[in-house]
Formats: sequence, structure tokens, C-alpha cells
Amino acid sequence: MPLDPVTDPFRQALAAALPPAALRAFEARYREEPRGRFAARDALLVAPGSTEEVATVIRHCRAAGVGVVPYGGGTGLVGGQILSDGPAPVVLSLERMTAIREVLPGENVLVAEAGAILQSVQEAAASVDRLFPLSLASEGSARIGGLLATNAGGVNTLRFGNARALVLGLEAVLPDGTIWHGLTRLRKNNMGYDLRDLLIGAEGTLGVITAASLRLYPRPVSETAAFLAVPDPAAALELLNLAEARLGAAVTAFELIHRQGFDFLAETMPEVRLPFDEIPEWSVLIDLGAPAGMDLDTALEGFVEAGSTAGLIRDGLLAQSEQQRHAFWTVRETIPEANRRIGSISSHDISVPLGAIPEFIARGGRDLAKIGDFRINCFGHVGDGNLHYNVFPQAGKTRADHEADRPRIKQAVHDLAHALGGSVSAEHGVGRLKVDDLEKYGDPAKLAAMRAIKAALDPAGIMNPGAVLRAGA
Repeated sequence: MPLDPVTDPFRQALAAALPPAALRAFEARYREEPRGRFAARDALLVAPGSTEEVATVIRHCRAAGVGVVPYGGGTGLVGGQILSDGPAPVVLSLERMTAIREVLPGENVLVAEAGAILQSVQEAAASVDRLFPLSLASEGSARIGGLLATNAGGVNTLRFGNARALVLGLEAVLPDGTIWHGLTRLRKNNMGYDLRDLLIGAEGTLGVITAASLRLYPRPVSETAAFLAVPDPAAALELLNLAEARLGAAVTAFELIHRQGFDFLAETMPEVRLPFDEIPEWSVLIDLGAPAGMDLDTALEGFVEAGSTAGLIRDGLLAQSEQQRHAFWTVRETIPEANRRIGSISSHDISVPLGAIPEFIARGGRDLAKIGDFRINCFGHVGDGNLHYNVFPQAGKTRADHEADRPRIKQAVHDLAHALGGSVSAEHGVGRLKVDDLEKYGDPAKLAAMRAIKAALDPAGIMNPGAVLRAGA
């Protein structure tokens, strides 16, 4: 059904039901998203301070037929936090709900509110000698609620899984304004349908996550990393298999990086020290963490020696200190910022089966060469098949020069990923950017089930309208 805009009577009713601190100015930062593809229309910003206040907001919106756009840290890359058309909505920010409610190191559990910054959760875990392993470049500003709503991945997915695997229970407000008290700390709970997994990855279209019980892990006693030059992506995959065979669960991350990423860093951020004097065409960054009893440095040296003997490693740098390990990761984590400064024509978050990675990279370059002359920066979490495949103009040109090419580039990349059994949304979600892609590449039976679930839980269509599923579809 059609939604109604925020009106003055609605504002007044909501103001009467909430404390003054919950109503805030709709500042410029709520209008923008990192890639500049979407700009939000005017909205009423509400920042509840409790789950009960979130429920109050949702009940008022449901009664008035006003759309609700949940807002976390604003770091999403597919427009899920931005409504650029339609009736003026309520933007519901979780920024005031930042409490770490409970830390239970004996159970390896931490309970955090949805507005908690990821870095704060990591630090709270570290304060009791535990690890919360979700890690990504935006961890200083991304909030737990948004990360769970998009089922975020990050660099440690290879060892610990996506965000979904790190959640034991949720508290959430459903589209009718009722509160689901699901903050269980149980590892096993087969009491019917799993609403936890339904809400994780739903991008706020089925309710608002307000808190989560998160899984912690023992902190590694020793950690190290290595930057290794490899002949090609196929060799990187063989090296990954060798690493897992020799090092097992000590392998926490395995990143593939093309030289274009290093070139962009040198061009835009010369203060970042690159790991190699002579930049290789392809390299991998491997990160290791081990419990007591494992001589990690010796194990890493043995692995590198075996990889070199097998012809899988051409050059390598082993971290000699935690400072150097951190420097290695600084290189990896600043590549996205270098990309932003160059300005991509089209950026893609895709995944393919591990064995298809070399074919995807080879065929992708050939397919794009038929469209135009581009620079391709391919990097990402090769250990779980997730590549960030970004297409840039040649030096001296800008993405504006190729705006007409963008649809063809996107289609070529997504068609290839789909043809190889992959996904066109690996870890960033669907948002509003990829609604058409979901309809084009999604399984019809799954899409029908998704629409049925949406209609059952949110018949008024107020929750994040137009995200994931087309509004009214």
C-alpha cells in the first residue's frame, strides 16, 4: 500500500511520546553515503535511547503509514541507509543505543546494543582477554546493528564466518512495534523458526535489531603475518590450500591483492609504505593467530619454505614484530580509500566458487576490454571467494568520462559472476543499488518466499521501503 509522508501532526504526536533527546536535526551526514550514488530526501530524524523508544517509533509509523529507514554508522555501500525518493520517511538512528550491556568471558559472550561501534565491541572483548573477530576497514564507525542487518563479512570470514556466525541471539522491534526478546546465550536452541537468521541480512526490511548476544573467542597468544608475491591467482589458491593443510585453524585471513592497488596507493597516498620495493603483479597477505603451544614463527617459516619450493611464492616478507604486522594490514585497509580518491567507474562486490576465481579474473579482463580501456583493481578475501572487482578510468580521465559505460561494465561483471555460480552481492548486501540485480539473478522460488515473508511481517511496507525488495512488489 502507498506510504504517507511525515506531517506536522505526526511530528507532534511522536514528540509527545518520546523524550526531547530522541528528536534531532537531519544533518548533512544522514543525506550522504560513501560512494556518492544516493542522496537522501528530507526526513524526520529520530534517535531513540532504548528498545522501548524504538518500539514507540515503529508503532507510530505503522499507525500513520510512514516509512522507516534504519540508520547505523552510515558506512553501507549499496544505499540501504538512504531513501532518495518517495514520501518523507522517519530515519531511525541507533546512535544513542551504544551500551555494552554484559560481558561474560566464562561463556565467551558479549551483549551489545545495536548502536555500539564495532571497535568498541572489539575493545570490550579485549578487556577480558577475548576476541570479537569481525574486522573490516570501517570498524571505527560501523555499528553492530548495521553490520548484522547486512550480514557483514570482513577479513576474518575465512576463520570465523560472516556476522551471522557470530550471533547467538537478538533483540529486535518487529514491524508492528512488538519487541522480540531473543537475546539468548544458547548455542543450541531448536524452538521453531530461527528469527535470528531471518533478521540478520534483512537490511532492516523485517524489523529493527536493537541488541545482540555476540560470540567471543579466546585471544590468540601469538599472531603474525606475511606478504607473499605469487605468480598468479591460481597459485594463490594452491598456496591457500597449502596454508590450511600445514597451519590449520591458525589461518585467520588470506587476502589477494593485484598490483593496481599498490599503484593507486603510490599515486594517492605516498605516505603509506608499500611492502615490496618491486611491486609484484599479484600478492597475498596471510594473517595467523595461534594458541599457546604453537611456535607460530617457525610454522610460518616452514610454510613459506614449502610454498617457495613448490613454485607458489616468488618473494616474501614475514612480519618481524606486531608493528610490522600492523603496517602490512594498514596497506590492505587503505586500498579502498585510494580507490575512492581515484574514483571508480563501477565497483563490484562479488563472490564465486574458489576454483572459479582464476577464470573470473581472466575472463573479466577480456570482457571489459571489449567495452573500453580501463584499469582494474581486483583484491579481496580470496579465502572465501569474495573479490572486490573495481573498474577505473585510465590516468588523465575521470569516472564522469565513462558514465555511459557504467551499465555495460556492471552487467559484464555480474553476468560473469552469475555464470560461474557466484553472487553479485557477497558481503555488502542488496540495499537499493542491487534491487534490479536481485530480480535478475535471484532464484524465482527464493524471491517468491522473500516477498511472502515481507508481506506477512510488514504488510504495510513501512520497513526500509524499496531496500532489498522493490516497494510494492
